[in-house]
Amino acid sequence: MTSAQTAAERIAELRSEIDAHNYRYYVLDEPSVPDAEYDRLFNELKALEAEHPELVSPDSPTQRVGGAALAAFGQVRHEVPMLSLGNAFEEQDLIDFDRRAREGLDLPSGDLFGDGAELEYSCEPKLDGLAVSLLYENGKLVRGATRGDGSTGEDISANVRTVRNIPLKLHGDGWPSVLEVRGEIYMPKAGFETLNARQLEAGNKPFANPRNAAAGSLRQLDSKITASRPLELCAYGVGRSDGDLPDTHVGILEALRGWGLPISRELKLAKGVKECRDYFHAIGEKRDALPYEIDGVVFKVNSTAQQRELGFRAREPRWAIAHKFPAREEVTELLDVEFQVGRTGAITPVARLQPAQVAGVTVSNATLHNMDEVARLGVMIGDTVIVRRAGDVIPQILGVIPERRPENARAVHVPAHCPVCGSAVERTQLIKRSKGRESVTEGSIYRCVGRLACQAQLKQAIIHFVSRRAMDIDGLGDKIVEQLVDAGLVKSPADIYCLSFEQVLALEGFAEVSSRNLLKAIDASRTPSLARFVFALGIPDVGEGTAKLLARALGSLDRISRALPDVLVYLPDIGLEVAHEIHSFFDDEHNQSVIAQLRARGVQLQEEGDVHPDFAACATLGELLDRLNIPFIAATGAQRLASRFGSLGDIIDADWLDLRQVERLNEKAARALRDYFDDPANAARARAIEAQLKEFGMHWESERKAAEGLPLAGQTWVLTGTLESMSRDDAKARLEALGAKVSGSVSAKTSVVVAGPGAGSKLTKANELGLEVDDEASFLKRLASLES
Repeated sequence: MTSAQTAAERIAELRSEIDAHNYRYYVLDEPSVPDAEYDRLFNELKALEAEHPELVSPDSPTQRVGGAALAAFGQVRHEVPMLSLGNAFEEQDLIDFDRRAREGLDLPSGDLFGDGAELEYSCEPKLDGLAVSLLYENGKLVRGATRGDGSTGEDISANVRTVRNIPLKLHGDGWPSVLEVRGEIYMPKAGFETLNARQLEAGNKPFANPRNAAAGSLRQLDSKITASRPLELCAYGVGRSDGDLPDTHVGILEALRGWGLPISRELKLAKGVKECRDYFHAIGEKRDALPYEIDGVVFKVNSTAQQRELGFRAREPRWAIAHKFPAREEVTELLDVEFQVGRTGAITPVARLQPAQVAGVTVSNATLHNMDEVARLGVMIGDTVIVRRAGDVIPQILGVIPERRPENARAVHVPAHCPVCGSAVERTQLIKRSKGRESVTEGSIYRCVGRLACQAQLKQAIIHFVSRRAMDIDGLGDKIVEQLVDAGLVKSPADIYCLSFEQVLALEGFAEVSSRNLLKAIDASRTPSLARFVFALGIPDVGEGTAKLLARALGSLDRISRALPDVLVYLPDIGLEVAHEIHSFFDDEHNQSVIAQLRARGVQLQEEGDVHPDFAACATLGELLDRLNIPFIAATGAQRLASRFGSLGDIIDADWLDLRQVERLNEKAARALRDYFDDPANAARARAIEAQLKEFGMHWESERKAAEGLPLAGQTWVLTGTLESMSRDDAKARLEALGAKVSGSVSAKTSVVVAGPGAGSKLTKANELGLEVDDEASFLKRLASLES
């Protein structure tokens, strides 16, 4: 409040702003500020009204909940108001709540001789979804409604009936003749990711977060749309009840579960405020592993008799509180945008922010990913932006608050020259190939063309090369790499193996022992596995998993380096764009020189061999023809050609009379085939692909081989949660040694999911798909059996 404002003016201003936010949040499902900003405004209004009670009015946001019902739906009057909860942001807020509850019940307070009487509390996560009311009459679901403004909500009966875990008829018996169940409808993280992928594929705007997705799904006038969304209910209480219920909150929830209604799996009973604090911290630690979004914990006095005795304030019950986690979203100012240069030369915009506390951490930088994201957000320097930080994820800008944009806001532009080396910056191009056509579009990445002449790219390339998952040179950290590059001692990865004792000793922070230890670590890294070496090279778009696939499938660096893009795509999960990146990397003279230097300086690759049996004779003639993208020759036509001629050479040389003998090959397709192979470049390309398939043993006429000693060959496993007896990396290595592929995502093709403590959305999806799931004990037993 400014000095010129009166309390009445500030209260009126706050009410207007909060009402606007309520409308956007509850009615439009388009929140304009994060929860932390809303809470600040709300608490300021509460404080002012407490100081000036004569200014409190019935229409103040502090006296009611949310916004009005949407006119598109029928209205439902809640016989028992659906109130919101008071919030605790600090531990002291929770302690004060407990003290007020005990005082309200006239329980003995603590003194020098004891802590006094302790209350029992139910504890459960506060889900981030949409509060709903479900009315059951004689055990049958007859109505569903939103909370609305607490007194009147929207009739969404048709939509709630499509939520799969809401029972249309209660199970068992003993339920009241009229029972109003209250709960939260939310969208699990895995479902949210799938929905957004569908949205993007259809060219639609993705949802900002699971809460918005859930709320938007429930407010569809067409219930078919709601039915297509992955929504779930979690019941948290009851409203009206014409019949007897248990006399505790936990007892009521257990009864609801018995009647077929889902309740939180994290529901616990706590005695006293200390156990509540312990629960809050425990849930906070596993928050990111949960399969759904939560923003805090709800504590409720467990005894319903005590709940009735404590009663209500105007807006909230005195017997419950929501203890919020530190805000993961915050509002701050975008001071500037700088550009960083990565290992592959990618120029990445980084937001410099007015420092703000987000999730308990001071955030002053945030990623903007690329210029397409800058355009999507519409962000300008000087804007007030919403920043989010979740767990250990790099902070990111979620959106802009347009009404706060200053007049002097500046647009964000990509620099024409690299901010490190001054080389030109070029936008990447994406080449899409289809039947007879090749289209070029602009990519989202800008790159410095300076390559290893650019100090930033060189440093990042070396840091990646020596990292633990690559060449694993212990003691060669980021700062040491920077010293070596700045001193001109390392100009490529191969130079690491020429370092002398005197050169290392001269570096800052090194003595004789540490210098010898580093040289020993460098020497020990001279015998990497093929997969580690390929990953260490830093090929664009080739991560650890792709490097392992290349090593396992092709068996030697020579084959990997010579493989044509059209041959690489026969390997699973390698698309044409990645195949071209791999081929271009090894086709580059500088990269060839560095690899030759590494080998000349003693780097000897391990675990090289033949093409893996899984890929022997894996190609077919029909598939090769189809992959050539000849106009009007689809997969079925390619197969007919292969069946008729039997060899690629015969197809290339076929004349019109020969082609007329191919079943259902029309004149247009025949002409397109002849035109394609009449081009010498096309014929040469096809013959080169076939020649390499023969050389690698992948040709359809090659000898098929059986995989030996690999009991999990062809299987895909997923690891989730924490393993107590070994690291995830060790588990992954043991599975791969047995022939399994270890994936980071669950799908219908997954063979087994290993779920340790803290397993989240992957375990949920595995259960939904009915996949085989091993706990750690079963996994260890299976490993012991397979490895014996």
